[in-house]
Amino acid sequence: MYDILIQEMRDEVKRAGAQELRTHEEVDATIPGSKGTMLVVVNSVCGCAAGISRPALAKAMHHAVVPHKVVTVFAGQDKEATARARELFDNQPPSSPSFALMRDGKLVEMIHRHQIEGHSVDQVTQRLTKVFDQYCVSSEKQPV
Repeated sequence: MYDILIQEMRDEVKRAGAQELRTHEEVDATIPGSKGTMLVVVNSVCGCAAGISRPALAKAMHHAVVPHKVVTVFAGQDKEATARARELFDNQPPSSPSFALMRDGKLVEMIHRHQIEGHSVDQVTQRLTKVFDQYCVSSEKQPV
């Protein structure tokens, strides 16, 4: 039963357009050296991921301006991939769920758990779309 629930949590982020990165090698092949903007979603099993961050991601991806690419790692499940992704977040403290917006492989904005937990889906969606408006130049998703 637990595996079925975890898979649904993974699928929810993938339905929003994210590519799942499950290994250290997949993270290294995708994030460093990427061109354009990339949102890295740190997924988790907690209630604020289920009730706030994943629904906010789904809503934000309908905004006029979105990152070129969205990827996800799953904290507590794909530990090596998550640890490697966090190494690329410029000494930010571990936080899950969270969102990291990268531009050309470098962190430009981080939305931590404390900016998600206790907030509404609409508040987190607005925060994400504000970040998209600030750092992303078009809604055209291009290969990264």
